[in-house]
Amino acid sequence: MSLLSIKDLKVSFKTRRGVVQAVRGISLEVGKGEIVGIVGESGSGKSVTSYALMRLLDRGGTISGGDLAYGGIDLKAARESTMRDLRGREISMIFQNPRAALNPIRKVGHQIEDVLRRHAKATRWTARAEAIKAMEAVRIADAGKRYDAYPFELSGGMCQRVVIAIALACDPRLLIADEPTTGLDITTQKAVMDLIADLITERGMSALVITHDLGLAAQYCKRIVVMKDGEIVEEGPSARIFAAPRHDYTRKLVDATPRAGVSVRDLLLPDQRTALPALPKAEAPLLQVNNLCKTFQGKSGPVHAVRDISFSVKKGQSVGLVGESGCGKSTTSSILVRLADPTSGEILFNGEDLAKIPARSFAGDPRRAAIQMVFQDATDSFNPRHTARHSIAEPLARLARLSRKERRQRVGELADLVGLPQTLLDRFPHQLSGGQKARVGIARAIALDPEFLILDEPTAALDVSIQAIVLNLLVDLRARLGISYLFVSHDLHVVRLLCDEVIVMKDGQIVERGASDEVMTDPAHPYTRTLLSAAPQPPTLISSAVRATE
Repeated sequence: MSLLSIKDLKVSFKTRRGVVQAVRGISLEVGKGEIVGIVGESGSGKSVTSYALMRLLDRGGTISGGDLAYGGIDLKAARESTMRDLRGREISMIFQNPRAALNPIRKVGHQIEDVLRRHAKATRWTARAEAIKAMEAVRIADAGKRYDAYPFELSGGMCQRVVIAIALACDPRLLIADEPTTGLDITTQKAVMDLIADLITERGMSALVITHDLGLAAQYCKRIVVMKDGEIVEEGPSARIFAAPRHDYTRKLVDATPRAGVSVRDLLLPDQRTALPALPKAEAPLLQVNNLCKTFQGKSGPVHAVRDISFSVKKGQSVGLVGESGCGKSTTSSILVRLADPTSGEILFNGEDLAKIPARSFAGDPRRAAIQMVFQDATDSFNPRHTARHSIAEPLARLARLSRKERRQRVGELADLVGLPQTLLDRFPHQLSGGQKARVGIARAIALDPEFLILDEPTAALDVSIQAIVLNLLVDLRARLGISYLFVSHDLHVVRLLCDEVIVMKDGQIVERGASDEVMTDPAHPYTRTLLSAAPQPPTLISSAVRATE
Protein backbone atom coordinates (compact mmCIF):
# COMPACT_ATOMS: atom_id res chain seq x y z
CA MET A 1 0.00 0.00 0.00
CA SER A 2 1.12 3.55 -0.71
CA LEU A 3 2.10 5.64 2.31
CA LEU A 4 3.07 8.74 0.33
CA SER A 5 1.58 9.72 -3.00
CA ILE A 6 2.78 12.61 -5.17
CA LYS A 7 0.85 13.41 -8.33
CA ASP A 8 1.84 16.07 -10.86
CA LEU A 9 3.68 18.15 -8.24
CA LYS A 10 4.81 21.59 -9.41
CA VAL A 11 6.91 24.00 -7.35
CA SER A 12 7.88 27.49 -8.46
CA PHE A 13 9.94 30.32 -6.98
CA LYS A 14 9.55 34.05 -7.49
CA THR A 15 12.89 35.68 -8.26
CA ARG A 16 14.05 39.06 -9.46
CA ARG A 17 14.22 37.67 -12.97
CA GLY A 18 10.75 36.18 -12.88
CA VAL A 19 9.18 32.87 -11.88
CA VAL A 20 11.43 29.79 -11.91
CA GLN A 21 9.87 26.34 -12.19
CA ALA A 22 11.95 24.16 -9.85
CA VAL A 23 9.74 21.06 -9.99
CA ARG A 24 7.77 20.40 -13.17
CA GLY A 25 4.89 18.02 -12.60
CA ILE A 26 6.49 14.95 -10.98
CA SER A 27 4.61 11.90 -9.72
CA LEU A 28 5.88 9.15 -7.45
CA GLU A 29 4.78 6.89 -4.60
CA VAL A 30 6.47 5.45 -1.53
CA GLY A 31 5.05 2.19 -0.23
CA LYS A 32 4.98 1.04 3.38
CA GLY A 33 8.35 -0.33 4.43
CA GLU A 34 9.97 0.81 1.17
CA ILE A 35 13.22 2.77 0.68
CA VAL A 36 13.06 4.92 -2.44
CA GLY A 37 16.08 6.82 -3.70
CA ILE A 38 15.96 10.12 -5.60
CA VAL A 39 19.16 10.77 -7.57
CA GLY A 40 20.23 13.61 -9.80
CA GLU A 41 22.60 16.53 -9.96
CA SER A 42 22.38 19.84 -8.09
CA GLY A 43 19.43 21.87 -9.34
CA SER A 44 17.45 18.82 -10.46
CA GLY A 45 14.71 19.48 -7.87
CA LYS A 46 15.50 16.70 -5.37
CA SER A 47 15.69 18.81 -2.22
CA VAL A 48 12.90 21.15 -3.33
CA THR A 49 10.62 18.11 -3.59
CA SER A 50 11.44 17.10 -0.01
CA TYR A 51 10.89 20.64 1.32
CA ALA A 52 7.56 20.77 -0.49
CA LEU A 53 6.51 17.54 1.23
CA MET A 54 7.36 19.05 4.61
CA ARG A 55 5.83 22.42 3.61
CA LEU A 56 9.14 24.10 4.47
CA LEU A 57 9.54 26.21 1.31
CA ASP A 58 10.73 29.78 1.86
CA ARG A 59 8.57 32.81 1.12
CA GLY A 60 9.40 32.81 -2.56
CA GLY A 61 8.43 29.16 -3.00
CA THR A 62 4.95 28.04 -3.99
CA ILE A 63 3.38 24.66 -4.62
CA SER A 64 1.79 25.75 -7.87
CA GLY A 65 0.09 22.51 -8.82
CA GLY A 66 -0.38 18.82 -8.12
CA ASP A 67 -1.38 16.70 -5.13
CA LEU A 68 0.49 15.60 -2.02
CA ALA A 69 -1.09 12.85 0.06
CA TYR A 70 0.32 11.15 3.16
CA GLY A 71 -1.72 8.37 4.71
CA GLY A 72 -4.90 9.90 3.37
CA ILE A 73 -4.00 13.44 4.54
CA ASP A 74 -3.85 16.17 1.89
CA LEU A 75 -0.52 17.83 2.74
CA LYS A 76 -1.05 20.59 0.22
CA ALA A 77 -4.32 21.77 1.81
CA ALA A 78 -3.45 20.98 5.45
CA ARG A 79 -3.35 23.81 7.96
CA GLU A 80 0.00 24.83 9.41
CA SER A 81 -1.08 23.52 12.83
CA THR A 82 -1.69 20.12 11.24
CA MET A 83 1.73 20.22 9.54
CA ARG A 84 3.41 21.07 12.85
CA ASP A 85 1.85 17.97 14.36
CA LEU A 86 2.90 15.82 11.41
CA ARG A 87 6.49 17.05 11.30
CA GLY A 88 8.55 14.91 13.61
CA ARG A 89 5.69 12.71 14.72
CA GLU A 90 4.67 11.24 11.35
CA ILE A 91 7.20 12.62 8.85
CA SER A 92 10.78 13.41 9.84
CA MET A 93 13.70 14.75 7.90
CA ILE A 94 17.47 14.33 8.15
CA PHE A 95 19.00 17.50 6.72
CA GLN A 96 22.08 17.60 4.52
CA ASN A 97 24.38 19.55 6.85
CA PRO A 98 24.13 18.22 10.43
CA ARG A 99 26.10 21.09 11.96
CA ALA A 100 23.83 23.65 10.32
CA ALA A 101 20.75 21.70 11.47
CA LEU A 102 21.83 21.77 15.12
CA ASN A 103 21.77 24.86 17.36
CA PRO A 104 25.45 25.54 18.13
CA ILE A 105 24.79 27.08 21.58
CA ARG A 106 22.49 24.38 22.97
CA LYS A 107 23.40 20.95 24.27
CA VAL A 108 22.46 18.19 21.86
CA GLY A 109 20.43 16.39 24.53
CA HIS A 110 18.22 19.45 24.99
CA GLN A 111 17.60 19.63 21.25
CA ILE A 112 16.33 16.02 21.26
CA GLU A 113 14.13 16.89 24.25
CA ASP A 114 12.51 19.71 22.27
CA VAL A 115 11.06 17.24 19.76
CA LEU A 116 9.95 14.77 22.42
CA ARG A 117 8.15 17.38 24.46
CA ARG A 118 6.65 19.10 21.40
CA HIS A 119 4.90 15.90 20.37
CA ALA A 120 4.00 14.78 23.90
CA LYS A 121 6.37 11.81 23.82
CA ALA A 122 7.95 12.96 27.08
CA THR A 123 7.29 15.24 30.02
CA ARG A 124 9.54 17.68 31.80
CA TRP A 125 10.53 14.92 34.23
CA THR A 126 11.05 12.11 31.71
CA ALA A 127 12.55 14.08 28.81
CA ARG A 128 16.20 13.51 29.76
CA ALA A 129 15.80 9.74 30.06
CA GLU A 130 13.87 9.57 26.78
CA ALA A 131 16.48 11.71 25.00
CA ILE A 132 19.29 9.43 26.20
CA LYS A 133 17.24 6.44 25.07
CA ALA A 134 16.90 8.04 21.61
CA MET A 135 20.67 8.59 21.47
CA GLU A 136 21.33 4.97 22.43
CA ALA A 137 18.94 3.84 19.67
CA VAL A 138 21.25 5.39 17.07
CA ARG A 139 24.32 3.70 18.62
CA ILE A 140 25.82 6.76 20.33
CA ALA A 141 28.33 5.46 22.87
CA ASP A 142 28.27 7.00 26.37
CA ALA A 143 24.92 8.65 25.57
CA GLY A 144 24.69 10.06 29.10
CA LYS A 145 27.91 12.03 28.58
CA ARG A 146 27.12 13.00 24.99
CA TYR A 147 23.78 14.40 26.17
CA ASP A 148 25.58 17.43 27.66
CA ALA A 149 27.87 17.99 24.66
CA TYR A 150 27.58 20.91 22.26
CA PRO A 151 27.65 20.29 18.48
CA PHE A 152 31.15 21.75 18.09
CA GLU A 153 32.46 19.15 20.56
CA LEU A 154 31.30 16.25 18.36
CA SER A 155 32.66 14.85 15.10
CA GLY A 156 30.71 15.14 11.86
CA GLY A 157 29.58 11.53 12.09
CA MET A 158 28.45 11.96 15.70
CA CYS A 159 26.51 15.14 14.80
CA GLN A 160 24.82 13.17 12.03
CA ARG A 161 23.79 10.52 14.56
CA VAL A 162 22.31 13.24 16.80
CA VAL A 163 20.31 14.58 13.84
CA ILE A 164 19.08 11.04 13.13
CA ALA A 165 18.15 10.65 16.81
CA ILE A 166 16.08 13.87 16.58
CA ALA A 167 14.41 12.64 13.38
CA LEU A 168 13.52 9.22 14.85
CA ALA A 169 12.76 10.27 18.43
CA CYS A 170 8.97 10.23 17.90
CA ASP A 171 8.84 7.02 15.83
CA PRO A 172 7.79 8.62 12.50
CA ARG A 173 6.36 6.47 9.74
CA LEU A 174 8.16 8.30 6.90
CA LEU A 175 11.80 9.39 6.97
CA ILE A 176 13.22 11.85 4.41
CA ALA A 177 17.02 11.73 4.29
CA ASP A 178 18.47 14.62 2.26
CA GLU A 179 22.10 13.76 1.39
CA PRO A 180 22.57 12.13 4.83
CA THR A 181 26.23 11.22 4.29
CA THR A 182 27.69 14.21 2.42
CA GLY A 183 31.14 15.07 3.80
CA LEU A 184 31.44 11.91 5.92
CA ASP A 185 34.30 9.46 5.52
CA ILE A 186 33.41 6.08 4.02
CA THR A 187 33.34 4.05 7.24
CA THR A 188 31.16 6.66 8.99
CA GLN A 189 29.00 6.85 5.85
CA LYS A 190 28.48 3.09 5.91
CA ALA A 191 27.76 3.12 9.64
CA VAL A 192 25.17 5.90 9.23
CA MET A 193 23.44 4.25 6.25
CA ASP A 194 23.47 0.80 7.88
CA LEU A 195 21.96 2.38 10.98
CA ILE A 196 19.20 4.10 8.97
CA ALA A 197 18.45 0.89 7.03
CA ASP A 198 18.34 -1.21 10.23
CA LEU A 199 16.06 1.22 12.04
CA ILE A 200 13.71 1.39 9.04
CA THR A 201 13.49 -2.42 9.04
CA GLU A 202 13.08 -2.68 12.82
CA ARG A 203 10.36 -0.03 13.00
CA GLY A 204 8.57 -0.81 9.75
CA MET A 205 9.15 2.69 8.42
CA SER A 206 9.38 4.03 4.88
CA ALA A 207 12.15 6.28 3.60
CA LEU A 208 12.91 8.71 0.81
CA VAL A 209 16.70 8.94 0.37
CA ILE A 210 17.98 11.91 -1.64
CA THR A 211 21.55 11.59 -2.88
CA HIS A 212 23.92 12.17 -5.79
CA ASP A 213 25.99 9.11 -4.78
CA LEU A 214 24.81 6.40 -7.16
CA GLY A 215 26.77 3.69 -5.38
CA LEU A 216 25.00 4.48 -2.13
CA ALA A 217 21.60 4.59 -3.81
CA ALA A 218 22.21 1.25 -5.54
CA GLN A 219 23.24 -0.38 -2.27
CA TYR A 220 20.44 0.81 0.02
CA CYS A 221 17.42 1.71 -2.13
CA LYS A 222 14.94 -0.76 -3.52
CA ARG A 223 13.63 1.65 -6.13
CA ILE A 224 15.30 4.62 -7.85
CA VAL A 225 13.84 7.86 -9.21
CA VAL A 226 16.15 9.88 -11.49
CA MET A 227 15.49 13.63 -11.68
CA LYS A 228 16.76 16.23 -14.12
CA ASP A 229 15.71 19.88 -14.45
CA GLY A 230 12.74 19.39 -12.14
CA GLU A 231 11.39 16.34 -13.96
CA ILE A 232 11.56 12.58 -13.47
CA VAL A 233 13.37 11.12 -16.46
CA GLU A 234 13.52 7.51 -15.28
CA GLU A 235 12.11 5.35 -12.50
CA GLY A 236 12.31 1.68 -11.58
CA PRO A 237 13.95 -1.02 -9.44
CA SER A 238 17.55 -0.10 -8.63
CA ALA A 239 18.95 -3.32 -10.18
CA ARG A 240 17.24 -2.54 -13.48
CA ILE A 241 18.08 1.17 -13.45
CA PHE A 242 21.79 0.55 -13.10
CA ALA A 243 21.96 -2.66 -15.15
CA ALA A 244 20.17 -1.20 -18.18
CA PRO A 245 19.53 2.57 -17.88
CA ARG A 246 17.06 3.71 -20.53
CA HIS A 247 17.59 7.46 -20.42
CA ASP A 248 20.72 9.19 -21.70
CA TYR A 249 20.96 11.25 -18.49
CA THR A 250 20.96 8.13 -16.30
CA ARG A 251 23.69 6.60 -18.45
CA LYS A 252 25.67 9.82 -18.11
CA LEU A 253 25.47 9.66 -14.31
CA VAL A 254 26.46 5.99 -14.22
CA ASP A 255 29.39 6.51 -16.60
CA ALA A 256 30.67 9.52 -14.61
CA THR A 257 30.92 7.52 -11.38
CA PRO A 258 34.57 6.66 -10.53
CA ARG A 259 35.20 2.91 -10.45
CA ALA A 260 37.88 0.30 -10.98
CA GLY A 261 38.84 -0.69 -14.50
CA VAL A 262 38.36 2.70 -16.16
CA SER A 263 40.55 5.74 -16.75
CA VAL A 264 39.74 9.27 -15.70
CA ARG A 265 38.84 10.09 -19.34
CA ASP A 266 36.14 7.38 -19.32
CA LEU A 267 34.17 9.45 -16.80
CA LEU A 268 33.52 12.12 -19.43
CA LEU A 269 30.91 12.16 -22.16
CA PRO A 270 32.10 10.45 -25.36
CA ASP A 271 32.47 13.74 -27.25
CA GLN A 272 34.60 15.18 -24.42
CA ARG A 273 37.11 12.34 -24.30
CA THR A 274 40.60 12.89 -25.62
CA ALA A 275 43.79 10.91 -25.25
CA LEU A 276 45.34 10.97 -21.79
CA PRO A 277 48.34 13.30 -21.73
CA ALA A 278 51.81 11.98 -20.98
CA LEU A 279 52.36 12.53 -17.28
CA PRO A 280 55.79 13.64 -16.00
CA LYS A 281 58.14 10.89 -14.86
CA ALA A 282 58.45 11.07 -11.10
CA GLU A 283 62.15 10.68 -10.32
CA ALA A 284 63.82 13.46 -8.31
CA PRO A 285 62.51 13.96 -4.74
CA LEU A 286 60.58 17.16 -4.10
CA LEU A 287 59.17 16.72 -0.59
CA GLN A 288 60.60 14.52 2.15
CA VAL A 289 58.74 14.33 5.47
CA ASN A 290 60.77 12.83 8.33
CA ASN A 291 59.38 11.84 11.74
CA LEU A 292 56.65 14.50 11.69
CA CYS A 293 54.69 14.90 14.93
CA LYS A 294 51.93 17.24 16.06
CA THR A 295 50.54 17.32 19.59
CA PHE A 296 47.69 19.50 20.84
CA GLN A 297 46.92 20.21 24.47
CA GLY A 298 43.37 19.00 25.18
CA LYS A 299 41.15 19.23 28.25
CA SER A 300 42.11 15.72 29.34
CA GLY A 301 45.78 15.95 28.38
CA PRO A 302 47.87 15.91 25.21
CA VAL A 303 46.25 14.84 21.93
CA HIS A 304 48.66 13.26 19.43
CA ALA A 305 47.16 14.24 16.07
CA VAL A 306 50.18 13.17 13.99
CA ARG A 307 52.53 10.49 15.31
CA ASP A 308 56.01 10.21 13.82
CA ILE A 309 55.10 9.91 10.14
CA SER A 310 57.56 9.83 7.24
CA PHE A 311 56.92 9.82 3.50
CA SER A 312 58.08 11.44 0.28
CA VAL A 313 56.61 12.99 -2.87
CA LYS A 314 58.64 13.12 -6.07
CA LYS A 315 58.56 15.88 -8.68
CA GLY A 316 55.55 15.44 -10.95
CA GLN A 317 54.09 12.69 -8.76
CA SER A 318 50.53 12.42 -7.43
CA VAL A 319 50.21 10.83 -3.98
CA GLY A 320 46.90 10.06 -2.27
CA LEU A 321 46.38 10.47 1.48
CA VAL A 322 43.35 8.54 2.77
CA GLY A 323 41.79 7.66 6.10
CA GLU A 324 38.80 8.37 8.33
CA SER A 325 37.96 11.72 9.89
CA GLY A 326 40.32 12.37 12.79
CA CYS A 327 43.15 10.24 11.38
CA GLY A 328 45.43 13.25 10.94
CA LYS A 329 45.05 13.98 7.20
CA SER A 330 43.98 17.62 7.56
CA THR A 331 46.52 18.31 10.32
CA THR A 332 49.29 16.92 8.13
CA SER A 333 48.11 19.04 5.19
CA SER A 334 48.02 22.20 7.31
CA ILE A 335 51.57 21.60 8.51
CA LEU A 336 52.90 20.88 5.01
CA VAL A 337 51.32 24.02 3.55
CA ARG A 338 52.79 25.86 6.57
CA LEU A 339 49.55 27.02 8.10
CA ALA A 340 50.52 25.27 11.34
CA ASP A 341 53.79 24.38 13.04
CA PRO A 342 54.80 20.78 13.79
CA THR A 343 55.76 19.72 17.30
CA SER A 344 58.80 17.97 15.87
CA GLY A 345 60.13 16.52 12.62
CA GLU A 346 61.48 17.70 9.28
CA ILE A 347 59.76 18.99 6.11
CA LEU A 348 62.46 18.92 3.46
CA PHE A 349 61.31 20.78 0.34
CA ASN A 350 63.92 20.81 -2.41
CA GLY A 351 66.39 19.87 0.32
CA GLU A 352 65.51 22.78 2.64
CA ASP A 353 63.85 22.16 6.02
CA LEU A 354 60.72 24.35 6.02
CA ALA A 355 59.76 23.16 9.51
CA LYS A 356 62.38 25.55 10.90
CA ILE A 357 60.41 28.51 9.53
CA PRO A 358 57.50 29.50 11.82
CA ALA A 359 54.08 29.43 10.14
CA ARG A 360 53.54 33.14 10.86
CA SER A 361 56.77 34.08 9.12
CA PHE A 362 56.14 31.76 6.18
CA ALA A 363 53.00 33.64 5.11
CA GLY A 364 55.05 36.41 3.47
CA ASP A 365 58.06 34.28 2.57
CA PRO A 366 58.96 34.05 -1.16
CA ARG A 367 58.95 30.25 -0.79
CA ARG A 368 55.23 30.47 -0.02
CA ALA A 369 54.54 30.51 -3.77
CA ALA A 370 55.97 27.01 -4.28
CA ILE A 371 53.42 25.28 -2.01
CA GLN A 372 49.72 25.97 -2.45
CA MET A 373 46.43 24.38 -1.41
CA VAL A 374 42.97 23.80 -2.87
CA PHE A 375 40.51 23.71 0.03
CA GLN A 376 37.67 21.26 0.56
CA ASP A 377 34.81 23.77 0.70
CA ALA A 378 35.30 26.22 -2.13
CA THR A 379 32.49 28.47 -0.85
CA ASP A 380 33.99 28.89 2.62
CA SER A 381 37.48 29.51 1.21
CA PHE A 382 36.37 32.64 -0.68
CA ASN A 383 35.50 36.09 0.61
CA PRO A 384 31.81 36.46 -0.31
CA ARG A 385 32.38 40.15 -1.08
CA HIS A 386 35.14 39.48 -3.60
CA THR A 387 34.62 38.54 -7.23
CA ALA A 388 36.23 35.49 -8.82
CA ARG A 389 38.74 37.82 -10.50
CA HIS A 390 39.73 39.34 -7.16
CA SER A 391 40.07 35.93 -5.49
CA ILE A 392 42.36 34.59 -8.23
CA ALA A 393 44.43 37.80 -8.25
CA GLU A 394 44.90 37.93 -4.48
CA PRO A 395 48.05 35.73 -4.28
CA LEU A 396 49.47 37.65 -7.25
CA ALA A 397 48.96 40.93 -5.40
CA ARG A 398 50.57 39.57 -2.22
CA LEU A 399 53.55 37.63 -3.52
CA ALA A 400 54.16 38.59 -7.17
CA ARG A 401 55.48 41.96 -8.21
CA LEU A 402 53.04 42.54 -11.04
CA SER A 403 51.30 45.70 -12.12
CA ARG A 404 47.51 45.86 -12.10
CA LYS A 405 47.47 45.37 -15.88
CA GLU A 406 49.80 42.37 -15.62
CA ARG A 407 47.68 40.83 -12.86
CA ARG A 408 44.54 41.24 -14.93
CA GLN A 409 46.23 39.59 -17.90
CA ARG A 410 47.51 36.74 -15.72
CA VAL A 411 44.02 36.13 -14.26
CA GLY A 412 42.64 35.85 -17.78
CA GLU A 413 45.33 33.31 -18.67
CA LEU A 414 44.57 31.28 -15.55
CA ALA A 415 40.84 31.32 -16.29
CA ASP A 416 41.53 29.93 -19.77
CA LEU A 417 43.88 27.32 -18.29
CA VAL A 418 41.23 25.91 -15.91
CA GLY A 419 38.37 26.26 -18.40
CA LEU A 420 36.57 29.10 -16.61
CA PRO A 421 34.71 31.44 -19.01
CA GLN A 422 36.01 35.00 -18.86
CA THR A 423 32.44 36.26 -18.45
CA LEU A 424 32.29 34.63 -14.99
CA LEU A 425 35.32 36.43 -13.56
CA ASP A 426 33.29 39.38 -12.32
CA ARG A 427 30.75 37.23 -10.50
CA PHE A 428 30.65 36.73 -6.74
CA PRO A 429 30.89 33.25 -5.15
CA HIS A 430 27.12 32.92 -4.63
CA GLN A 431 26.62 33.53 -8.36
CA LEU A 432 28.80 30.54 -9.34
CA SER A 433 27.99 26.86 -9.46
CA GLY A 434 29.95 24.29 -7.45
CA GLY A 435 32.04 23.29 -10.44
CA GLN A 436 32.78 26.91 -11.33
CA LYS A 437 33.89 27.65 -7.75
CA ALA A 438 36.14 24.59 -7.86
CA ARG A 439 37.79 26.00 -11.00
CA VAL A 440 38.29 29.38 -9.32
CA GLY A 441 39.91 27.63 -6.33
CA ILE A 442 42.28 25.72 -8.59
CA ALA A 443 43.11 28.86 -10.63
CA ARG A 444 43.96 30.73 -7.42
CA ALA A 445 46.14 27.84 -6.21
CA ILE A 446 48.21 27.66 -9.42
CA ALA A 447 48.45 31.44 -9.93
CA LEU A 448 52.03 31.54 -8.61
CA ASP A 449 53.22 28.48 -10.57
CA PRO A 450 53.63 26.22 -7.50
CA GLU A 451 55.70 23.05 -7.57
CA PHE A 452 53.54 21.30 -4.96
CA LEU A 453 49.75 21.39 -4.64
CA ILE A 454 47.77 19.98 -1.72
CA LEU A 455 44.21 19.08 -2.74
CA ASP A 456 41.96 18.68 0.29
CA GLU A 457 38.80 16.85 -0.84
CA PRO A 458 38.42 19.21 -3.83
CA THR A 459 35.48 17.27 -5.33
CA ALA A 460 33.73 16.00 -2.16
CA ALA A 461 30.51 17.99 -2.58
CA LEU A 462 30.35 18.03 -6.39
CA ASP A 463 27.97 16.13 -8.65
CA VAL A 464 29.55 13.15 -10.38
CA SER A 465 29.57 14.78 -13.83
CA ILE A 466 31.17 17.98 -12.47
CA GLN A 467 33.59 15.87 -10.44
CA ALA A 468 34.62 14.05 -13.63
CA ILE A 469 35.42 17.36 -15.34
CA VAL A 470 37.44 18.66 -12.35
CA LEU A 471 39.40 15.40 -12.04
CA ASN A 472 40.30 15.52 -15.73
CA LEU A 473 41.32 19.16 -15.35
CA LEU A 474 43.71 18.18 -12.54
CA VAL A 475 45.24 15.45 -14.71
CA ASP A 476 45.74 17.89 -17.58
CA LEU A 477 47.29 20.55 -15.32
CA ARG A 478 49.69 18.01 -13.84
CA ALA A 479 50.82 17.01 -17.32
CA ARG A 480 51.10 20.59 -18.59
CA LEU A 481 52.69 22.23 -15.55
CA GLY A 482 54.54 19.31 -13.95
CA ILE A 483 52.97 19.96 -10.55
CA SER A 484 53.20 17.40 -7.74
CA TYR A 485 49.96 16.58 -5.90
CA LEU A 486 49.09 15.43 -2.40
CA PHE A 487 45.46 14.40 -2.91
CA VAL A 488 43.62 14.16 0.42
CA SER A 489 40.38 12.22 0.11
CA HIS A 490 38.14 9.54 1.58
CA ASP A 491 36.88 8.46 -1.85
CA LEU A 492 39.13 5.50 -2.66
CA HIS A 493 37.81 5.19 -6.23
CA VAL A 494 38.88 8.79 -6.98
CA VAL A 495 42.30 8.25 -5.40
CA ARG A 496 42.83 5.15 -7.52
CA LEU A 497 42.12 7.14 -10.69
CA LEU A 498 44.23 10.18 -9.86
CA CYS A 499 47.20 8.97 -7.79
CA ASP A 500 50.35 6.98 -8.47
CA GLU A 501 50.81 6.04 -4.82
CA VAL A 502 48.56 6.04 -1.76
CA ILE A 503 49.25 6.58 1.94
CA VAL A 504 46.74 5.20 4.48
CA MET A 505 46.53 6.93 7.87
CA LYS A 506 44.87 5.81 11.10
CA ASP A 507 45.03 7.50 14.50
CA GLY A 508 47.78 9.84 13.34
CA GLN A 509 50.01 7.09 11.98
CA ILE A 510 50.75 5.68 8.54
CA VAL A 511 49.60 2.06 8.48
CA GLU A 512 50.15 1.31 4.79
CA ARG A 513 51.56 2.86 1.64
CA GLY A 514 52.41 1.75 -1.86
CA ALA A 515 51.34 1.88 -5.49
CA SER A 516 47.64 2.77 -5.74
CA ASP A 517 46.61 -0.28 -7.77
CA GLU A 518 48.46 -2.64 -5.44
CA VAL A 519 47.08 -1.17 -2.24
CA MET A 520 43.53 -0.99 -3.61
CA THR A 521 43.65 -4.51 -5.09
CA ASP A 522 45.56 -6.40 -2.41
CA PRO A 523 45.72 -4.36 0.83
CA ALA A 524 48.13 -5.62 3.46
CA HIS A 525 46.73 -3.89 6.55
CA PRO A 526 43.33 -4.83 8.10
CA TYR A 527 42.39 -1.15 8.35
CA THR A 528 42.87 -0.64 4.60
CA ARG A 529 40.67 -3.68 3.98
CA THR A 530 38.04 -2.13 6.26
CA LEU A 531 38.09 1.10 4.24
CA LEU A 532 37.75 -0.77 0.95
CA SER A 533 34.88 -2.93 2.20
CA ALA A 534 33.03 0.17 3.44
CA ALA A 535 33.22 1.95 0.07
CA PRO A 536 29.90 1.79 -1.84
CA GLN A 537 30.16 -0.30 -4.98
CA PRO A 538 29.68 1.85 -8.09
CA PRO A 539 26.56 1.02 -10.14
CA THR A 540 28.48 -0.39 -13.10
CA LEU A 541 29.91 -3.12 -10.90
CA ILE A 542 26.44 -3.98 -9.69
CA SER A 543 25.13 -3.97 -13.25
CA SER A 544 27.79 -6.51 -14.27
CA ALA A 545 26.69 -8.82 -11.48
CA VAL A 546 23.06 -8.46 -12.49
CA ARG A 547 23.84 -9.28 -16.12
CA ALA A 548 25.76 -12.38 -15.02
CA THR A 549 22.70 -13.75 -13.24
CA GLU A 550 20.26 -13.08 -16.06
